[in-house]
Amino acid sequence: MSSAFDAGRTDGPTLVVGHGQDPSSDHALLTAVDLARRLGGRLHVVHVVDLNDYPLNIDAPDWEQRGAEAVAAEQRHVERLLAGAPVPWTYEARHGEPTKVLCTAADERDALLIVVGSRGEGLRRALGRVMDPSISHGVIQRQRRPVLVVPTHD
Repeated sequence: MSSAFDAGRTDGPTLVVGHGQDPSSDHALLTAVDLARRLGGRLHVVHVVDLNDYPLNIDAPDWEQRGAEAVAAEQRHVERLLAGAPVPWTYEARHGEPTKVLCTAADERDALLIVVGSRGEGLRRALGRVMDPSISHGVIQRQRRPVLVVPTHD
């Protein structure tokens, strides 16, 4: 599933942005728009499809359909956020391990950097990482190019 908007061709740098259902992803995306505008670049937004996109009951007869609907809703959400963005952008949803998917997308596009959000720190987040590892930390450890981790703003 992909979409694109071209606000005038640019040969500037590409920024790969990881986007998910967490509110920190929206903040990271809007920060990436501003950075791409300043650099004369473009965005490639990547949503990694995971179990959070699907209903909990895997035995439901419409499980796959509801998952596809959730992924489509995520894409529409990004399209709304980027409506009127002053930079060209593309969007895709991929399956796989998030850090690997983001690094692969960056390699494929020879991206200047990868932009991801951060859900913050603290004891609750540290305990949460046991079940839901930090994508930002994984990308930093795996990637040779710069990674911009955009903190949450509370």
